[in-house]
Amino acid sequence: MNTDTTVSTPVIVPIDTPTLGDRSYLAHDGSVAVVVDPQRDIDRVLSLAAEAGVTITHVFETHIHNDYVTGGLALARATGAAYHVNAADDVSYDRTPISDGDLVEVSPALRVRAIATPGHTYTHLSYALESAAAPGEDFDPVGVFTGGSLLFGATGRPDLLGHDHTDALVHHQFASAHRLADELPEHTHVLPTHGFGSFCSAGSTGDTTASTIGAEKRQNPALTQAEETWVADTLAGLDAYPAYYVHMGPANSTGPGAPDLDAPATADKETLAARIDAGEWVVDLRTRTAFAAGHVTGTLNFGLDGQFATYLGWLIPWGTPLTLLGDSPEQVAEAQRELVRIGIDRLEGAATGTPEDWTDEELGSFERAVFADLAQVRHHRRVEVLDVRRVNEFAEGHIEGAVNIPLHELLERLDEVPAGEVWVHCAGGYRASIAASVLAARKVPVVAVDDSFGENAAAAGLPMASAA
Repeated sequence: MNTDTTVSTPVIVPIDTPTLGDRSYLAHDGSVAVVVDPQRDIDRVLSLAAEAGVTITHVFETHIHNDYVTGGLALARATGAAYHVNAADDVSYDRTPISDGDLVEVSPALRVRAIATPGHTYTHLSYALESAAAPGEDFDPVGVFTGGSLLFGATGRPDLLGHDHTDALVHHQFASAHRLADELPEHTHVLPTHGFGSFCSAGSTGDTTASTIGAEKRQNPALTQAEETWVADTLAGLDAYPAYYVHMGPANSTGPGAPDLDAPATADKETLAARIDAGEWVVDLRTRTAFAAGHVTGTLNFGLDGQFATYLGWLIPWGTPLTLLGDSPEQVAEAQRELVRIGIDRLEGAATGTPEDWTDEELGSFERAVFADLAQVRHHRRVEVLDVRRVNEFAEGHIEGAVNIPLHELLERLDEVPAGEVWVHCAGGYRASIAASVLAARKVPVVAVDDSFGENAAAAGLPMASAA
C-alpha cells in the first residue's frame, strides 16, 4: 500500500487492536479521508488524521459489530463526517443510509462502492475503495474493506446471530466470498476488520498480515473448496465465543457515545478489602509471573500481556463492579481503554504500586511450572490436571486423565474441579494463570503450568490422548 501522498494512489493506514484481534482503517488522498469500522477510542483515529493533515469526511460501518462497541457515531459527530450504515439496519440514531451498489464520492479521484456481502450478518456490507489517476479518468479498485466477510484465508463466522440463522448465513457467506472474488480484480487489497485473533473468525487466518483478491482465490478455502465441503468444515470448526458479544449488537444499534477515559478514583487498602469481601471483582493487571509470586488474596489475574479485554469480558458476570490493580497509572489507563472498547465504561476504582501497597494481610502466591515438571511430579505423587482450553482444542489432543473445563465455563463449574492439588494448563500459560487465580481465590492448592502445550507436553513424556 502506497504511503506517498504526492501520488494518486490513496494511502491506507491499518489501525490495529491486537487484544481484540481487529483492524480499523483510515484511507485518504492527502486531503480528505474515510474511516472504516473505528474502535470506541476514537482519539487514535483523530491523531492519525491530524498527523496526515487530512479531514475525515466519511465514516463507514461494514456491519453492526458483535465483538466491540463502535466509535463510528462518536467519530462522525466529532468530525462532522457522514456516517454510513446499511439502510436495512434497525438503528436508533441518524445515519447516512447506504445500500448495495451505492457510490460515495469522497473526492474527484477517490470513491467508495458498497457491495452487499451477507454471511457474518444479514446486512453486512463490504466497501471497495476506488481511485482514478486524475479527475475524470476511469476508477480502479485499490482495496476492499471486507469487515467480517472475506478474511485472510478464512471468513467471518456465521453463528453470532444465533443457531436458527447459522445455516442460512453460512451459505450467504460462501456466496459473498465468491461475489468479491468475481467482481474485483486480483490486485485489489483485501482489508478485513476481523481475523487477527478475533473470535469473529471462522477458520484460521494464520499470521498473514496482508493479502489480495488474487491471493485469496488461491488459498482461501471458501474460494477453493466446493460449497458443501466448505460449509461442513466451517460448521464443524465453530467453537465458543465470548459471552460479552451478546451485549455488543444492542449497544451498537442504540448508538454509543464517546468513552470517558478519565482516571478512576483511587482505592485504598480498606476499600479493596471490603470490595473483595463483598464479591466484587478486583483484577490484578500485572504479568502472570508477578501475580504468582505475590498478590492480594481474592484478586484475579488478567494480565495486560494477553487478550485482556476478551477474557475479562468473557468471564465477568456483566455489570459486576470492577476495580483494577496495576504497576502504574499508565497500566491502569491502558486497561481502561481496552475495557471501554467492549462497553465496560464504569470502574469502581483503581490502585497502583505493589501488592504490599494494597493490603496489610499476608500475600497469596502459587507455584509456576512447566510440563516437564508435571511429568516428574506424577511419578512421585497424585496430582490432578485441569485443562482450561476450549473443547475443540482439547479434542485435538490432551494429557491422558486431564479434566477439561474451558476457562469461560470455570466459574459455573467450580464444583467439577478435582479435589486435591490441581495443576492447571492451557495452550501457552495466559489462560492457565487466569484459572489459577480463580482457584487460588477459593483456597484450592494450585500450580500454574506456564508452558507451550503444543511444543512441550508430549515431549516431556506425558501420555497423550485425543477424542478420536
